[in-house]
Amino acid sequence: MVAKKKASRPKRSSRLSSTSKKPSFKQKVMLFLGKLMFAGLVLLSLSLLFMDTHIRKQFEGKRWAVPTKVYARPLELYAGLPLSLDDLKTELRGLGYQFVRQAREPGQAEFSTTKATIKTRGFLFPDGKQPAQTLHLSFVNNNVSSIRNAQGQTLALVRLEPILIGGIYPLNNEDRDLIQLSDAPQGLTDALIAIEDRDFYQHAGISLKGISRAMWVNLRAGQFVQGGSTLTQQLIKNFYLTSERSLARKVMEIPMAMLLELHYSKEAILEAYLNEVYLGQEGSRAIHGFGLASQYYFAQPIEELQLHQVALLAGLVKGPSYYDPRRHPDRAKQRRDLVLKVLYEQGTIDKQHYDHAVAMPIGVVKQASLLKGAYPAYLDLVKRQLRQQYRNDDLSSEGLRVFTALNPIAQHKAETALVSTINKLNSIYGNKVNDLQGSIVVAEPQTGEIISIIGGRNTRYRGFNRALDAVRPIGSLIKPAVYLTALSDNYTLVTELDDSPLKVTMQNGQTWQPDNFDHQSHGLVPLHTALSHSYNLSTARLGMSLGLDRVIDTLRKLGVTRPIDPYPSLLLGAQGMSLVEVATMYQTIAANGFQMPLRAIRMVTDSAGNELSRYPFQLKQTIDANSIHLLHYALQETARMGTARSIYQNLPVDINVAGKTGTSNDQRDSWFAGFSGNRLAVTWLGRDDNSPLPFTGSGGALKAWINYMASEPLESFNSAAPDGIEYHWVNSISGLLSNSNCPDAIHIPFIIGTQPTESDRCAGNTNSDPVSRSLDWIKQWF
Repeated sequence: MVAKKKASRPKRSSRLSSTSKKPSFKQKVMLFLGKLMFAGLVLLSLSLLFMDTHIRKQFEGKRWAVPTKVYARPLELYAGLPLSLDDLKTELRGLGYQFVRQAREPGQAEFSTTKATIKTRGFLFPDGKQPAQTLHLSFVNNNVSSIRNAQGQTLALVRLEPILIGGIYPLNNEDRDLIQLSDAPQGLTDALIAIEDRDFYQHAGISLKGISRAMWVNLRAGQFVQGGSTLTQQLIKNFYLTSERSLARKVMEIPMAMLLELHYSKEAILEAYLNEVYLGQEGSRAIHGFGLASQYYFAQPIEELQLHQVALLAGLVKGPSYYDPRRHPDRAKQRRDLVLKVLYEQGTIDKQHYDHAVAMPIGVVKQASLLKGAYPAYLDLVKRQLRQQYRNDDLSSEGLRVFTALNPIAQHKAETALVSTINKLNSIYGNKVNDLQGSIVVAEPQTGEIISIIGGRNTRYRGFNRALDAVRPIGSLIKPAVYLTALSDNYTLVTELDDSPLKVTMQNGQTWQPDNFDHQSHGLVPLHTALSHSYNLSTARLGMSLGLDRVIDTLRKLGVTRPIDPYPSLLLGAQGMSLVEVATMYQTIAANGFQMPLRAIRMVTDSAGNELSRYPFQLKQTIDANSIHLLHYALQETARMGTARSIYQNLPVDINVAGKTGTSNDQRDSWFAGFSGNRLAVTWLGRDDNSPLPFTGSGGALKAWINYMASEPLESFNSAAPDGIEYHWVNSISGLLSNSNCPDAIHIPFIIGTQPTESDRCAGNTNSDPVSRSLDWIKQWF
């Protein structure tokens, strides 16, 4: 048997032939750099994609938080309107009109002694656009006698554009008036491009020439001092980045600017720049965009600016603070003239236009805020009413338009009256009235619209609003509520009241012992006399007999909603109220017992003029018309023969007004509330530290009220007698029925069935003509 041989195994090679060579160091480095570049490209692509998405999203979406704009009422012009030329000028100054010898352009007005020509700007009202037009107005005795247009046609009714009085701003306090590129004067865009980016229409977002120049300047300075930015880069910086001067931010600008130019036209970029650029500062409010800057510096719309004005604005871009024309007028003029020189050298303007523009003064308005912010107390009320219905974010970012009832002419007159009265009292009383403050609220008595609010002596102070937030004892202003309670309970105007001393012991053991202002009691007095002469003792006795709860119920019917403590001192005005609350109470009285919420806002629209909400006239009758008519009689008597009789030293005697003086305990507050047919005003004077005053309501607040009302074209207050009222002649001393020809006879209203039943001895004598006697009695008032 043959044995099998073992197969032989091949010998293992010490080195495998298939093994490749190791990469060299250089190859490793190149491989690493290749991967790094790939990763970098991926990262750069992602970054650019992110940038591109971010840029497009913000540029095409809501670019800015646009503040709410608040407007005054538009002045309605018609034949027969009581309006003086001076009042018309006040309105037009608020609108930023230029007064010229011959009005040629919108926003201009010319005047003679009895005529005015106005070139209006037009305005987008909620009910439609009113175009710009020419108005020729004629005046006779402080009344508009006729209105004609440029073609000589008579116009029945015309509205001027409303004054922009303020806004509600976003948290960053940026404010701007958005404009379209077509709104901007050609001179503005020419000046801007000439001085900031002359190659704007040639480059693709960046200027290599500008960057090279900036690099050389920075190298020589040894620090980052110049950026060489195009307008597009400036827009990127303001719109997307920060104003920090750093190389990192500069590097970010370049691709973002190129991406912006890739997607959007030069016109779209320029329009965004016109609205975004920072051009000044008013306190905490940042002025952005040429639309707002035009109003801020010149009080004119952007489209009305002339060459020297747009050159100044274009020059401000380089440094709004450094070239501030109010603080540094010489610098500002040099910068403006440089812009004009560049325009001339580039051939954009000719020598004649250049010489004319350079010769012009800088011409900025003195007051930076003009009328924007001029009504802080009124704007405060508007904001409070808006926040009952709108969110703060919407108010500060959606560009809402709020149309209010503010009457700038009435506001100007009220401010003048308050300040002049306080200055006069300062000259009379000296140190005794240091730090004297005051406040006024004015309303339309038949509509409840508040047309003027002054929150303090410094009428533009934006802090403490005394008209809304100063809760002060109202003194005798509360007395009409006491007497109205009585008149609703079968009391008459001739009911005798006891004006003898009174002492009330309260539940806690303390006593309340009021006194009359003259420290005398007057025995038995007719009810109308007790009110018109503001007797405290008879009022307190009357109120205690009626019951405090019933008086409080009357206050509720008059519109007072705050908690009221049922203490006897309430009857003489220890209760604190704000001016607006007092105005609400007297508004109900003036409106014949109809309670209507006082309102400042008429309508709110979105930025396009579409109505969002309306604040219509609302009313409900809460006081019987017969009782309120009797109260009207007594309050008119107060103005004719009572504590407010000084009114007719200044007002025409044929204008009926009604009202009540008020003085709080220790003369710490001076009040007056009164009304004519077309104006209701509440005035208050006092000190914030609550220290006593050297005058009463008639010696202080009444004077401010008179000064204001005497400046207005007043309508007489006529209280028509309701069906339930009859007038009778009665003896003013005995209260018995009398006759028109009898001594001491007065013609006085009664609710039917409540008149006296007994007559005095003279009542049967009818020798005199009753009509003549009635006229004689009325003349006693006049």
